[in-house]
Order: sequence, then C-alpha cells, then structure tokens
Amino acid sequence: MAALMTAASSHAAPDAARARQLANQNACLGCHAVNARLVGPSYAEVAAKYKGVDPSTLAASIKAGGAGKWGSTPMPAQAGLSDADARTLAEWILAGSPDK
Repeated sequence: MAALMTAASSHAAPDAARARQLANQNACLGCHAVNARLVGPSYAEVAAKYKGVDPSTLAASIKAGGAGKWGSTPMPAQAGLSDADARTLAEWILAGSPDK
C-alpha cells in the first residue's frame, strides 16, 4: 500500500500557484513565456524537449544555467533557488505550465 501511495504522489499535479510565484520572483518570465519564444524558449518548447525526463534533471539545469542548449543567448544560473523550488518550477514546466 505504501508503494502505491508513493507512486501516486510522485505523479501529483505541480503547485501551479507556487511555480508562477517563483517564476515571477526570479524574473523567469522576463525571458520565457508559456507558449511564445522570448529571449529564451517557451515553456512549451522546454517541456517538449525534456518530455519523459525526470524533473530533477530540468531542475538542475535551471539552477546551473548555461548556454548552447537553445542558441547563443546564455541562461543565467539560478543558484539562489532551493532544490525544492527548482523542482517545483521544473515539474510545472514539464506539466505544461498550467495556471491551476
């Protein structure tokens, strides 16, 4: 029974309100939009590229930043994010950046 509960909780919907708050607080939405390319790729593009990838992989990429994955414009590191907040953002992005 515990294994089933753990499996079910790992597929819980992301906390969209918290993710949106984090995206606003950390200026993510200055470079990214849900469905449109701005300075960086849209979250829809990111979700498509990382489909099936564990959210911790995308969370690590968010924290580390980098260049070359989406063109020549580098993404600044978001090292100030906690691992939990980076994962919240990653889960939200991978889920299609829902509003609710």
